[in-house]
Amino acid sequence: MSPITYILWPNPPALNYDNTRILMLFFACFLLILIAIFIRSWRIRSSNSVAKRLSRSWTRALIWFGIIGIIMVVSRVEQISYLSMRLWWVVWALSLIFYLLFQTRSFRLRYYQKIITKTEADPRERYLPKRKRK
Repeated sequence: MSPITYILWPNPPALNYDNTRILMLFFACFLLILIAIFIRSWRIRSSNSVAKRLSRSWTRALIWFGIIGIIMVVSRVEQISYLSMRLWWVVWALSLIFYLLFQTRSFRLRYYQKIITKTEADPRERYLPKRKRK
């Protein structure tokens, strides 16, 4: 069987819920949802407005990736034709990788910290000439 046929086969062989691969995929998708909940609570507690703004889409994206992964696992076990294709796992994984790469690149380029500087009061300031008001 060629790799293209392997990936595009509309109804791959059935797997059970007690299969190790299925359990690992369930765990990975559930872990994405837990990470999304953790990021949501971190964003609520964080006082860094720049990081909050840059991480705005992370929660929704991780929840969607987790839910879609769980749906694909269930469709694979229940042998739902065309939804259980291996092609969708390839598309899912590539889109997750692309999203993560884009977000890390965006975060590295756009993140900055505000540096608070103290200004010292100059005692000579009150003796210097002021700008005339009109």
